[in-house]
Amino acid sequence: MKKFIHIVCLDVPWPADYGGAIDMMNRIMQFKKAGIGIHLHYFSYNERGMPNELNQFCESIHVYERKTGHHGFSLKLPYIVASRMDPRLLENLEKDDHPVLLEGIHCTGYLEQLVTNGRKVVVRMHNEEHLYYRELARSTGNLYKKCYYRLESHLLKKYSQHLSDKAVYACVSLNDIRILEDDYQLTHAHFLPTFPAWQQVSGEEGLGTLCLFHGNLSVPENEKAAMWLLKEVFTKIKIPFVVAGKKPSARLQKQAHVLQHTCIVADPTGSEIDDLVRKAHINVLPCFNKNITGIRLKLLHALFEGRHCVVNAPMVDGTGLEGACHIATNAESFASVIMQLHRMPYSEEETRLRKRLLGDTYNNEKNTQQLIQWLY
Repeated sequence: MKKFIHIVCLDVPWPADYGGAIDMMNRIMQFKKAGIGIHLHYFSYNERGMPNELNQFCESIHVYERKTGHHGFSLKLPYIVASRMDPRLLENLEKDDHPVLLEGIHCTGYLEQLVTNGRKVVVRMHNEEHLYYRELARSTGNLYKKCYYRLESHLLKKYSQHLSDKAVYACVSLNDIRILEDDYQLTHAHFLPTFPAWQQVSGEEGLGTLCLFHGNLSVPENEKAAMWLLKEVFTKIKIPFVVAGKKPSARLQKQAHVLQHTCIVADPTGSEIDDLVRKAHINVLPCFNKNITGIRLKLLHALFEGRHCVVNAPMVDGTGLEGACHIATNAESFASVIMQLHRMPYSEEETRLRKRLLGDTYNNEKNTQQLIQWLY
């Protein structure tokens, strides 16, 4: 008998052009490949629209309008949760008893109703969100945003303390599991690696042509990292450096053109990012978060398809990928490590190491089978 599943996505999963969408979309494709019928539910609230490309993977698609602005605001619930509570979603989910996969704490507004009567529900935890929003508050210089992020972090922590222990929580890092177990007393938190688009280590041997930082530049932590590299590291070394990503601010674009050997690629396509990662000799990926949560897809992208990767400790803590990266601590050591690697060819030995560290852990097919065991 054919199996079916409800998947509730916090955003439109297509196109898979940022970390969360990549993770969600690759899971959808793997369920389809496994012969499981998908009833997809997602919230539409931005320019991503309602793409027809999703039809080929799903038995049915239900779209809900997210309540934005003051319409989605609540003094008791986090905004990311309250703005995604639509009674039609619960009504559609209760028409049968198929298992439910909720993508992110964002979609758990009706969790308590869903887990009654032994229904199988898995919550995919993309981050430990209260820490993520705390870091956003720390990274932004915008007072209004800082206040919003702090309030959201506070509400998320309170909300998470009342999550149902009847669901399974699939976390992307061991650090996140410890928080769910220790702070929220959730006994069914398990490790489920992120689902990357890349399944083969394919970095080309030899020398690349540039240094690269890439990410969604509208996210405060990414803009902060890019600005720091431009101001503190690449003023010390004259090696070609490219910053690439979505929605860079005017401030960041101006800074990228101060020096002749630095530049910015604004709003690149997915194929353009892939090309830059492959051409780069060094992917430079610092992270300035004090509280580590989740895993950065850009790190996996660099390790699967790129050559040398220079990071600081917060980027790799808890990932098990430290051995595949060159770790620096401050601006001087980043500059020093980059200078050392600049003329050092990427080797077959490094590819073998990455295959050992990445291959089994981030195998989407294997991880889908683990998810199926929790759901059925």
